[in-house]
Amino acid sequence: MGRWIKRVATACGALVLVVCIVGFAYMRALDLDSQPPAGARSTVADLDFMRAAVHGSRGRILAVVTSTSHFPGGERKAGFELTELARAYYVFQANGYEVDIASPRGGAPPMRRDDEDMVATDFAFLNDAGARRKLAASLRVADVDASRYAAVYFVGGKGTMFDFPGDPGIQRLVRNVYQRGGVIGAVCHGPAALLDVVLDDGTPLLRGRRVAAFSNAEELFLIEDARSRFPYLLQDRILQKGGHYVEGPMYLDNTVVDGRIVTGQNPWSTWSTAEAMVRALGHVPVARAPGRDEQAVQVMAAYYRHGMATAREARAALPEADKRLLLMHALVAAMQGRAGDAWHLQALALG
Repeated sequence: MGRWIKRVATACGALVLVVCIVGFAYMRALDLDSQPPAGARSTVADLDFMRAAVHGSRGRILAVVTSTSHFPGGERKAGFELTELARAYYVFQANGYEVDIASPRGGAPPMRRDDEDMVATDFAFLNDAGARRKLAASLRVADVDASRYAAVYFVGGKGTMFDFPGDPGIQRLVRNVYQRGGVIGAVCHGPAALLDVVLDDGTPLLRGRRVAAFSNAEELFLIEDARSRFPYLLQDRILQKGGHYVEGPMYLDNTVVDGRIVTGQNPWSTWSTAEAMVRALGHVPVARAPGRDEQAVQVMAAYYRHGMATAREARAALPEADKRLLLMHALVAAMQGRAGDAWHLQALALG
């Protein structure tokens, strides 16, 4: 029996290796230059949906980012994710909301950016002098007047796991905005802000709530020793707090709306989380054409939910879907031993 198990394991490992090699071959064969990355000089004027922005003010939304720059020990970087701030920032602005930025300590918070994942909206934020001034002088959460805001949105980033839970200013902010009828949103690691919030009647905010957040599978795929690096895993802690965790496929859009609480699973859920918050505030979001990354996510969602035939139809309808993102997911599938998924996702990348 031991020899048989060893042979099966060896065969599986070889299969995964073959799929990975084939994946890299596809990457070389695809005309990736036909989909150049977003221009680093993109500005707000380049964003189509901002040109259709609502006139007049509907109120204010507070975006909260982490102040924690590194994991304990200082070796691994933490911080907040630029993409999860920038995309929501302009969705809120396009829909008539002024956006302020706050952090637990105030001042300039630690930003994490990955140019390979950035779209025009992210570069527009970096090139927006007004947005950068707000970020550089972020409000201290403890000093924020919660009555000014129709909603609060918690940006993800690994630093949130350390300084969002247990922060009395965050708890006060969430409690006050929610109990006044406002909307609470969070994406990726941002739902860490909601873990310790208790309403005035003694009810934990998350008890009985459907919640999305960065999953254990996603966390452990990126950081094998995540259970020792973090004080907890977010999915586990949500369940411990009485929430109903809603898990979607790894690294695909999954946004959950439970009344006036809106949560997204990962960075690819940022657009839908922000737009769902606008709906929860009582408005139809300004029309926005999905980017190439979102189109790729739609193709993969069609594949996982309905199979290859439906995914091929979606791919044909979305010819600009990001090939790089499709290939990345193919390689992730291969690394996890899901050879069939890897093969199909590579085929979808070919178009």
